[in-house]
Amino acid sequence: MTDDMTTIRDLLGSERTAIVTTRAGHDLHSRPLALLGADDFDGTLWFFTNDPSPKTADIDTHPEVNVSVGGSKGYLSLAGTAVVSRDQAIIDKYWNPWAEAWFEGGRQDPSVALLEVTVDSVEYWDLDKPKLARALEVVKAIVTKTPPDVGESKTVEL
Repeated sequence: MTDDMTTIRDLLGSERTAIVTTRAGHDLHSRPLALLGADDFDGTLWFFTNDPSPKTADIDTHPEVNVSVGGSKGYLSLAGTAVVSRDQAIIDKYWNPWAEAWFEGGRQDPSVALLEVTVDSVEYWDLDKPKLARALEVVKAIVTKTPPDVGESKTVEL
C-alpha cells in the first residue's frame, strides 16, 4: 500500500485541478476544482467551494462523488463520499491568492466552505514512460497485435 500511496500522491501532486462529479437526481454534473494539499494526501481530498451552491445541494442529497485527475504523468479516478465543511483551521491552512479571487469577502466570506472528500477507492494509470516510448509501444502493439505496455494500472481500496 505504501508504494501505491506514493504513486497516488505523485499523480495528485503533478496536477492543480480535479474534476469533481456529483449527482443531482439522475443527472451527473462535473466541475473543475482546485486540488488542495494533494502532496499530503492521506485518504481525504479538500476543495474550496461556495455554499450554498448547486454543487453543495447535490452533495447534501447524494454525498457519493467521483474525483478525476489527469495529466502527462497519468490519471486517477477517486471514488468517495463528500461533506461540506466550514472548518476554519482547514480554511486557514489552504487559503491562497487563487482562493481569494473566488470569494469577495476573503476567507471570512460567509459563502466560503470546503468539500471534504473521504476517498474509498482509487484507480490509477501511472504513465511511467516518456511520450515517445509510449508512442513506440502503441506502434509495436499494432504490429504484434498485443496490448501496449505504457505504464501501470491498479485499483486500490483505502
